[in-house]
Amino acid sequence: MINSDILINNKTPFYYYDIDLLNRTLEYIQSEANKYNFNIHYAIKANSNTKILKHISSFGFGADCVSANEIEQSIQCGFNPNSIVYAGVGKADWEIELAINNNIQCFNCESIPEIEIINEIALKKNKKVDIAIRINPNIDAKTHKYITTGIEDSKFGINFNEIDAVLETIKKLKNLNLIGLHFHIGSQISDMNIFKDLCIRINEIHKIINDKGILLKSINVGGGLGVDYDNPENNIPDFKSYFSIFNQYLNKVKGQSIHFELGRSIVANCGTLISKVLYIKESANKKFAILDAGMNDLLRPALYNAKHKILNLSSKDKLEKYDIVGPVCESSDSFGKDIMINKASRNNYIAIKSTGAYGESMASRYNLRNLTNVVFSDVNHI
Repeated sequence: MINSDILINNKTPFYYYDIDLLNRTLEYIQSEANKYNFNIHYAIKANSNTKILKHISSFGFGADCVSANEIEQSIQCGFNPNSIVYAGVGKADWEIELAINNNIQCFNCESIPEIEIINEIALKKNKKVDIAIRINPNIDAKTHKYITTGIEDSKFGINFNEIDAVLETIKKLKNLNLIGLHFHIGSQISDMNIFKDLCIRINEIHKIINDKGILLKSINVGGGLGVDYDNPENNIPDFKSYFSIFNQYLNKVKGQSIHFELGRSIVANCGTLISKVLYIKESANKKFAILDAGMNDLLRPALYNAKHKILNLSSKDKLEKYDIVGPVCESSDSFGKDIMINKASRNNYIAIKSTGAYGESMASRYNLRNLTNVVFSDVNHI
């Protein structure tokens, strides 16, 4: 529960982070992953707030980065460069150079041209670098189309019918070590059977490559575990079942390390966007609660039609139906339509729950609005 002092003493809108919940989540992940010697890399893109990163790095987790700036931020916040994996379909030359200079653990490669450029840059630096091949297992994550990434027509990864050409290319490149395979089929996955299907497909692909005499020391299964946005009270995802599925169905080779790239499931529920009601506006058929937070502060509802639980912290009156919208000059600037909250009035505090992932990290200054303030549970002022 957010105490009233924090609400009163801080200018809205602001992101409120529950550090106790974050730490309990990290402890649970660590406990469950350690049962199977699984390696965890935090997906920096989910939330790159420096205090959040320092908390996560203190648990000894690695980092999953998709830009050079994320690599630098990770290192500055305590992540060991030797535990950083670097993914993304469009790595610029300067980003590749920075990653090589920092001796990161591995590049997750997504095309033959990218593999060739990494080798070319490594050659100029007289270094040999480790790479993994990101393969599309052609498994539908059954989630939003924008965050489904493991099917054949996705821009991400290499389709399996290209694998022979990829392996032949790598054989000719002297400054690369192929150490593993990388998979990531999507985000916000709630059906554990999808992860079981992924394991079975990985086993098939791994065997085909192993039968070619290529021994891999690393399998990276990506992330994707979803959170319950409708019921944030169930505030720690089911990591026990998640890791158990991979332990049960993924064929492990002796000495081979298994890696996960978790983001949303670590940080989503520790974050809440706090806003104030500016106006209540009524039309013939609608009642609008107009907030001082907008889509520039939280883009997910506009971009993905994402649903977040919304609460009125200032009212215990009867429930009423509102379209809850922001001040940005876009019709898509809406956090939800026909949402039932306690009767709202001007200056009521509104909480938009489970916004710790892809909230602050996707915020912008659209309409020249200020970037969202940030408050932590262990600090009572900005």
